[in-house]
Amino acid sequence: MPFDAIFFWLFALITLVGGLMTVVSRNAVHSAVWLIGSLLGTAGLFLLQKAEFLFAVQIILYIGGIMLLFLFVIMLVNLSKQEKEQQFAGQKWLAIAIVALVGVEFGLFMKRGLPDLPAQVERVAHSEGNIERLADVLFTQYLVPFEAVSLLLLAAIVGSVLMARIDRP
Repeated sequence: MPFDAIFFWLFALITLVGGLMTVVSRNAVHSAVWLIGSLLGTAGLFLLQKAEFLFAVQIILYIGGIMLLFLFVIMLVNLSKQEKEQQFAGQKWLAIAIVALVGVEFGLFMKRGLPDLPAQVERVAHSEGNIERLADVLFTQYLVPFEAVSLLLLAAIVGSVLMARIDRP
């Protein structure tokens, strides 16, 4: 078995287990940590597909930025009141029906197989990359809005840290 296949199955397993545990975990902080694991598995899959830019964006933006903000919000919100309330009352059968429907769709997809896509994949593989064009436009035409958003995010992070340090009764 080639190393690419081994790493694919490893990253796929990490992604699936992380996603499943994100939904199943009762503690919100544990759920956020499992989501980070799932995002790491997805980043690994991007790296296997030679999409280094998406790999870096997944690590820096989603795991480093957004999940950090999620954890700040989770820690600031009083979760003891929400944990005592009954959640998902009467939705168990709806969830089971949706899972069965998705399972049937997946089974039909596996039975029919993949469509014939080699020509389309070959065309995309040899096309010119757009990362350089994106960087040129982002840092020339949209430089001021880009910097304004970065300052706004910095102010939000500093504000959330200060709010978390304030002692509340």
